[in-house]
Amino acid sequence: MNLTFIIGIVFGFFMIVYGIIMGDTPTATDFTQLEQFVDIPSILIVVGGTLATVIAGNPMKTLVKFPKHLSIILNQKKFNPAGIIDEVVEFAQIARKNGLLALEEPASQLEDPFFKKSIMLIVDGNDSEKVREMLTSDIDQLSARHDDVASMYEKGSAAAPAFGMIGTLIGLVKMLAGMGESSTGASDIGPAMATALITTFYGCILAHLVFNPIANNLRTRDEEECLCRQLVVEGVMAIQSGENPKFIREKLEGYLEQQATGGEAGESGKKMKGSRKEK
Repeated sequence: MNLTFIIGIVFGFFMIVYGIIMGDTPTATDFTQLEQFVDIPSILIVVGGTLATVIAGNPMKTLVKFPKHLSIILNQKKFNPAGIIDEVVEFAQIARKNGLLALEEPASQLEDPFFKKSIMLIVDGNDSEKVREMLTSDIDQLSARHDDVASMYEKGSAAAPAFGMIGTLIGLVKMLAGMGESSTGASDIGPAMATALITTFYGCILAHLVFNPIANNLRTRDEEECLCRQLVVEGVMAIQSGENPKFIREKLEGYLEQQATGGEAGESGKKMKGSRKEK
């Protein structure tokens, strides 16, 4: 369970509500203040407009996976780079003793389809450059799909404040029109202006407390999965070249450390994604 996501969202909404109802002292609260921040037309404009933008800008096959996206965030699948390194070293020891063909049986027991595919490619005697190219292509395609999903929520984050401003403009137009129709219109400027600004309030909350956290978490999950797959690629290439299992462990642990500290490996990963986007 991704507790940080849940705690962050709940704490954010709690602090907003508490800031609204807090009186002159921290212990004094006035729940009637919440009524001023509830406006159904504003909710329809902001939420409805934002959802319409997201629906219009994305294919149905991506939209219908919304429950799956939340499941990925909430029920966080654990990616274990250290465990992958251990498995790679174990395969390296088998290959060193009995040859690459001996990897076929233990590879069939792997739960990770990418790891299994990687091992089978070298068992079948494919050229190392071809193997690396195929596996890197798989990682690129995976990251591209994840990028499309995260971009959907980022578009929603950008659209929400815009529709908040649209709602504000609608409210101002209605307010100014009402001033000319009634002699008491000037006295209604304050309440009407407050209602008009509510839409901007809703837009900011929807963008920064809902869409942005979802997009950020999805991108984090993408980075974790791509890192694990990259470890598999480097490990399988080392196994195929017949490197010592101990050296393979040191190599992969060094790669993992570079990723964690934003070193050369991390920079190369960023360049790889950047080159894909440019295409």
